[in-house]
Amino acid sequence: MPISIVVGGQFGSEGKGKVAHYLAKEQRASVAVRCGGTNSGHTVIDENGEAQVFRQLPTAAILPDVKLALCAGSYIDVGILQEELARARVDAARLLIDPYAVIITGSHRASESKSGLIEDIGSTGSGTGAAVIERLQRRQETLFAKDVPELSEYIEDVTGDLRSRLNGKQRVILEGTQGFGLSPFHSKLNPYVTSRDTTAAGFLSEVGLSPFDVDEVAMVIRAFPIRVGGNSGPLSNEIDWDTVSKECGKDSLCEWTSVTRHVRRVARFDPQIVIQAINANSPSLFFLNHLDYAPSHSKLILNIEDSLNRRVDYLGLGPNSIEVRNSGSNKMR
Repeated sequence: MPISIVVGGQFGSEGKGKVAHYLAKEQRASVAVRCGGTNSGHTVIDENGEAQVFRQLPTAAILPDVKLALCAGSYIDVGILQEELARARVDAARLLIDPYAVIITGSHRASESKSGLIEDIGSTGSGTGAAVIERLQRRQETLFAKDVPELSEYIEDVTGDLRSRLNGKQRVILEGTQGFGLSPFHSKLNPYVTSRDTTAAGFLSEVGLSPFDVDEVAMVIRAFPIRVGGNSGPLSNEIDWDTVSKECGKDSLCEWTSVTRHVRRVARFDPQIVIQAINANSPSLFFLNHLDYAPSHSKLILNIEDSLNRRVDYLGLGPNSIEVRNSGSNKMR
């Protein structure tokens, strides 16, 4: 069945938004679904060459012919959503919101601010984690999308709508968030993890569809993995942006997190976390981004493939660049 799931193989910021947009466009997707909450931002370059960051909507929001969906496993900050809808000029007919998506409130954000998680583990403080906890506690005060008048025109049984599309052989893109190394279930780096599972199976569960519906899992990794700034947990082979800049011949190369605008930590490629991600997700497509940071990326690609025993199918050579590497088997070698 035609579902493509996009997953991250490291600690987030691998370029999943760019890949999800690429797949939606190339495969003429009927609908793109965004999982998770506002604790991660996905970047895509629009037709004017400008970077658009979405914390709530799928990056296919800039493709006018693709429907957008926020599933029951989503966590919605209404203010952020409304800003993105206006910026991307998304009309009501294009967006579907499941009635049982949970609303992030000011009390959720305040709870995270007071919890110490921002300082202790590098949490974004978006309120997503607090909303997840409240949902699991089964509190009567939990606010759902169906309870918010401003969202009433978007409310739809998302799972039912997707089932109808799948029955009609329409392509669905499921845009997962963050990265495998942040999974609270499968990462070995607790407590330096996020509040939701970050595997293909976890994302599919949030949408409410069957594993039999999936025919493609696209894993995205980057040549130089990052973690968010601050005390965000172990990062093997950590270096600094000055080193990356000097080696790639660029002046003052640096990245900032799209949510908190803190300088990201950066490292040389480490195969171990990616191998674990491959074992958990069994990807059918493999994307390698941020190769423009490498002075000799052909050699780096071969080294990464050898370390993973896995072929790279698509190359990312810049913010708006995805190239098909070559033909051949995309299974483990």
